[in-house]
Amino acid sequence: MSMPATSVQPQSLAFTLVYATGTTITFSAVSSAPTPIYRLYQEGLGLTPLEITLIFAIYTLTMIATFLTIARLSDFVGRKPMIFAALALNALALALFLAAGSAQVLMAARAAQGVATGIALATLGATIADTAPKAAATLNSVTAFIGLTAGSLLAGALVAYAPWPTQLTYALLLAVTIVEMGALVFIRETAPRKIGGWGALRPNLTVPPAAIGAMMRLFPLTLSAWALGGFYLSLMPSLVIAATGVRSPLLGAAVVSALMLTGGLSVFAFRSLAAARAVRASALLLAIGIIMTVFAIRAGSAVGMVSGTVIAGFGFGGSYGAALRTLLPLAANHERAGLLSAYFVVSYLAFALPAVVAGLAAPHFGLVATSLVYGSVLALCALATLVIETFFTRAAAALS
Repeated sequence: MSMPATSVQPQSLAFTLVYATGTTITFSAVSSAPTPIYRLYQEGLGLTPLEITLIFAIYTLTMIATFLTIARLSDFVGRKPMIFAALALNALALALFLAAGSAQVLMAARAAQGVATGIALATLGATIADTAPKAAATLNSVTAFIGLTAGSLLAGALVAYAPWPTQLTYALLLAVTIVEMGALVFIRETAPRKIGGWGALRPNLTVPPAAIGAMMRLFPLTLSAWALGGFYLSLMPSLVIAATGVRSPLLGAAVVSALMLTGGLSVFAFRSLAAARAVRASALLLAIGIIMTVFAIRAGSAVGMVSGTVIAGFGFGGSYGAALRTLLPLAANHERAGLLSAYFVVSYLAFALPAVVAGLAAPHFGLVATSLVYGSVLALCALATLVIETFFTRAAAALS
């Protein structure tokens, strides 16, 4: 009697891990897919850079509200019900994108998408940690970059070469989402139900005490990396045109994808490093890459922008993976979704608010000038973490 149970359980867990990993990639792809299409919305609907960044920010702010409330519910009601809710909301968002003909509909789509992604990142991330705790930090890092790269490249290619440029991308992603909703019935539930779900709905950041100090030390790097990602996903396609004069949507998508692709590769490149060393290395690479990109923007060099972005991408992805490898071991099983939610609240505030400030500044000072100041500040933040971590590591070594 024990042999069949033993053989079925690992297969079920393996499928659950594959499902959670693949579905996380889909959510990230959906979140980046609008980026190459923003330029078409701007031209076709007469949207301003500020309206573009507001559409972008609504997504992020609804995601943050979700992280503060319902994203933690999977620790109480189970993973599967919350995954289904996230997929249903994602399908609604994609349907709204398909029908979008105004800024208001785009905002509604991004709002629904923000709630869906907030639920998904916390719940699927916790599912991955439940099924593969040793690989959780790497998988939760690399899935985001794979999805972000795939979404922006897919949309950029379809916008440039396929019919229905503002619809085809969303139709394909909606089909994938529907398939994932059907496959959900075959995965295992990895979190038993427990009381306390209503209390989890109260806005709250539940950071385990052991993780507070680490989160504070990592904050400047988190700010630098995520603010860079927010700028790329909202304004970079327009900046490429403003700085270089090249209007191909594929070039803007390529610059964005260069950041995400090298970010994903860096998760694997840094995984053998101790977390503290990975933090320092990613901070240094992020600062160097941003500085290179700033000089390339000033010179109007597309090649230089791509080259600087590649270097920055290694720091961007490395910082994300290093942060998760630092933080996740500090949380118990029942604290994982809460810790991920708190980390993502901080990260997505950094993702959205600086980009909104840039969107407000661009009409007054120009997008190129705004980007030069923006990049310089982010480079200084990355260097701040390099200094902090160096002193912290030396102090810890002296006390040991």
